[in-house]
Amino acid sequence: MVSVDGAATCNPRGFLLPGKHDKRICDMLRKTAHWILLWGLFFLICFGLGYPSLNRYDPRLAAGLADSVEYYKLVEGGPETAEGHHRYRVLIPYLARPVYWLAQGQIETWHPVFFGLLMVNAMFTATSACLVVLLGYKALNDYAVALLGSLLFLLNFNVSNTFLAVGAVDSGEACLILTTAWAMFTGRWALLPLIGIAGALAKETFVPLSIVFCVTWLAVITRQEGFRLSRLASVIVMGVAGLATVTVLQSTISGHIIWPWDIALAEKSDVSPFRAFDEHNLTHGFIYVFAWLLPLGTWHLRHLPQSWAFASIAAALAASALGIWVGSVSGVPRAMFNVAGPVLSISTASLLMKIRS
Repeated sequence: MVSVDGAATCNPRGFLLPGKHDKRICDMLRKTAHWILLWGLFFLICFGLGYPSLNRYDPRLAAGLADSVEYYKLVEGGPETAEGHHRYRVLIPYLARPVYWLAQGQIETWHPVFFGLLMVNAMFTATSACLVVLLGYKALNDYAVALLGSLLFLLNFNVSNTFLAVGAVDSGEACLILTTAWAMFTGRWALLPLIGIAGALAKETFVPLSIVFCVTWLAVITRQEGFRLSRLASVIVMGVAGLATVTVLQSTISGHIIWPWDIALAEKSDVSPFRAFDEHNLTHGFIYVFAWLLPLGTWHLRHLPQSWAFASIAAALAASALGIWVGSVSGVPRAMFNVAGPVLSISTASLLMKIRS
């Protein structure tokens, strides 16, 4: 049977055949189901990678994981129980608190606080993995490369040992940097201020890194496509929103006004840059994270959109500058991976598939 435009038809065997409008709905439902399935798969992978923190060891007692102690306090007791700048990184601990409350007495040997942190970190990391697939496909129009790049991202040392298995908050910063890239990639520049607020709640370092990331992206795309005032306005408002959020958050928790420049001056160190780059930090940070990712990823980086590539490089350099400012580069590889890891993972996947073909 044949119907009017937009209505369903029926083939001789009795099965309904969609019209134009029905086909669009079917395509939308199919894409939605695909992303739900992919996100669920990534979530289960992330939960498995972070499982050791539940009952195999206590991150608070492990050497080099002092941050986990403060984030544990944030979940269990709130900012007044935590110390230093850790108590201002409230996004992931506050999202983990309801999970912690519900999990108490219900998960047998699993630790409820770290269960809450793992659930939230796994959600953010799974979302990051989906965004890597989405951005990789948009950049190269090759789903296989995008999917491989996302899996390489998940298998990086930094994901299992920083995002998932130690009760930290870096997954939030990485996810929101990727969300920033997605917003600019797809022309949703108006979302940048909201992302800036969320990023400032996740980690204060998101604000300077995202500003450098967005300004560099804007500079490259302006050279390619011309100047648009609306894009510049979105980036400016994002920076202002992020700085305002940090100011309000830290002032509220500390009980007195703390301006952004107060934070910067308080973190400044007198340690020489040469002393900051000591052998221990270099070996246990940068090499573990970038030993294979940097040489392989750099090789094919020119095949990716230059706005994404240059923005990631600039933000990674800004992370190094922040490390020098505070007098230690122990956390620099983590921050560099948050901003440059995704694009290097996609570039590495592109190289591997190119070698295969």
